[in-house]
Amino acid sequence: MLSKQVMLTSAMTLACALGIGFYMQTSVPGLVVNVVGRTAAADPELPGEPEASQLQIEKITLTSAPSAASKFKAGSQPAEPEHAVSCQMTAAAEAAPMAMARLSVEAPCRANERLTVHHSGMTFTAALDQSGRFSALVPALTQTAVFIAETANGGGAVAVAKVDGLETIERIVLQWTGSSGFEIHAREFGAAYGSTGHVWHGTAGAGAGQVVRLGDDSQLAPRIAEVYSLPNDTSGSGTVSLTAEAEVTAVNCGRDVSAQALQLRGGQLTSRDLVMAMPDCDATGSFLVLNNLVEDLKIASN
Repeated sequence: MLSKQVMLTSAMTLACALGIGFYMQTSVPGLVVNVVGRTAAADPELPGEPEASQLQIEKITLTSAPSAASKFKAGSQPAEPEHAVSCQMTAAAEAAPMAMARLSVEAPCRANERLTVHHSGMTFTAALDQSGRFSALVPALTQTAVFIAETANGGGAVAVAKVDGLETIERIVLQWTGSSGFEIHAREFGAAYGSTGHVWHGTAGAGAGQVVRLGDDSQLAPRIAEVYSLPNDTSGSGTVSLTAEAEVTAVNCGRDVSAQALQLRGGQLTSRDLVMAMPDCDATGSFLVLNNLVEDLKIASN
């Protein structure tokens, strides 16, 4: 049998343990973690350290990951990330007067990126703006005008527009790559250079036709296109003299330059390529006039 003294000691020990447990449950609202550090009293050779502090972690909520069955319902597809939609590149085109198309491109995640546009053999490069947008009026070369827009990193989009009145338009395209210094000039019905009827990209409303310049010269190795358009039901009659001209500059002098001409007549599109050697740099500032790259237009009176 246990002696009375042993039984009394055991009972007092059990009472103390229960009291300590009760105190911790009632006086501490959350979990208490004691962080004990070594004090100066433990080692008189060391400088005093901050007193030990208590890190209290309160209001802990335990959760569990949802099961696979709760994430997807039967027959449903996982939602696409938002950026997959917002970063999508799109293009749209709609008919505009003079058998042109209003082309617009949106690529929100490709701000200021190089953009190349292709249409029926015509190509030009531009740049998306800070919002990833580009828009331009583009002369159409086919009644069902298909435009392919691509960015430098390989993104692309296609737009189609049905244009009207293409059969009533005479259209010539002169295009090149780099700083070749080309220009297309039209002298309508005997007009002299610098007079009314002399139409190029530096004039507006100077004659019956118009020249649209497409492309951004500030791009590296830009692709530029100039398009001359003339309604064939104009009140004028006679010959429209067309020339491709190239200025000799410090960039292209003494080098070979190339260009291509596309000509739309009677709904038929033809092309002609040109490669020529530019004069030496002592001819900088002069112009070469090419009379045989594109054919003159013969316009009959209506």
